[in-house]
This record gives sequence, C-alpha cells and structure tokens, in this order.
Amino acid sequence: MSRALVLNATYEPLSVVSSRRATVLLLSEKAVLVSPSGRQFHSEHLVIDVPSIVRLRQFVKVPFRRQAALNRRSVFARDGHRCQYCDGPAESIDHVIPRAKGGPHEWENVVAACRACNVRKRDRLLHETSMTLRSTPQAPRGFSWISVVVGTVPTDWQEFLGAEPALSA
Repeated sequence: MSRALVLNATYEPLSVVSSRRATVLLLSEKAVLVSPSGRQFHSEHLVIDVPSIVRLRQFVKVPFRRQAALNRRSVFARDGHRCQYCDGPAESIDHVIPRAKGGPHEWENVVAACRACNVRKRDRLLHETSMTLRSTPQAPRGFSWISVVVGTVPTDWQEFLGAEPALSA
C-alpha cells in the first residue's frame, strides 16, 4: 500500500498515512488534493486519483514537535547505512560513550558501525582507541523523521519537507 503526506492548512507536514486514509480525507471533504500519485481508485460509480499529498482544510494545532524514534533503523538512515568509524557497510549500532561507562542512549551518543569496528572498540572510550568518528552524531532535525517512516522520500514531497534530505535512504 502506498503512502500519502498530510499537510496542515498552512502546508506544514503533519503525518504520513496510507493512500486509502488520504482518499477518505478527500471524500469526506476534510482535505484537498495537492499532488496525485498517478494511480486511481475505482468504485462502481466513482474514479478518484490516489493522492500523494493532501492538505487539510482546517488548521490543526500540533501540541508537540514530532521527532524520529531512536532505534536501529533510524540510526542507520541518519548515518547512510555506513560505519561511522571506517565507512564500511553498517551492521550494528555503537554507543560512542559505552553504556557500561554511563553513556546515555540518545541520538548524540549512538552511531552506525560495522561488526569489525564494534568488536574492536568494545566498551572503551574513543580516546582509549585509535578510532575516530567520521562525523559528530546529532538528532535528526526538521521533518527528517518522515524519511525514517517511509524510507525513500518521493520527489513531490521534498518541496514541503525543506532542503534537508538527511535521512533519505
């Protein structure tokens, strides 16, 4: 099942829903079609474009700022599926400051790593090894949580997500 981007009345991204849910929003007149996907849903009396992007007619106040969940999939997406020590293919995640030494499980302390580098580092601090990080780990910013949800961001969504393709897989 394909997905659709739901925009607030102000064109701010709110969520990603199934194409069916987006179609229901259109049929109930709660949203308007911004961009079709090029496919259609057919019923006995109706043919409707499958939406890729819909915009709500009424403004919805969002009580919090959505952020990507900190898990293996999202860390791999942020780091481009590459080891942050040797640039090889990542297979696991590593805590820069090991949990055994009080390191927190947060975005700024977790990186993607290959098995060899993860085993080589063990539960040591970086200055205790000859290893260095390719980049400083950071929490994803802006609307990059959307690319964690969908994997690859469709081209027509990018203008609404800003110029931040940080998590495109």
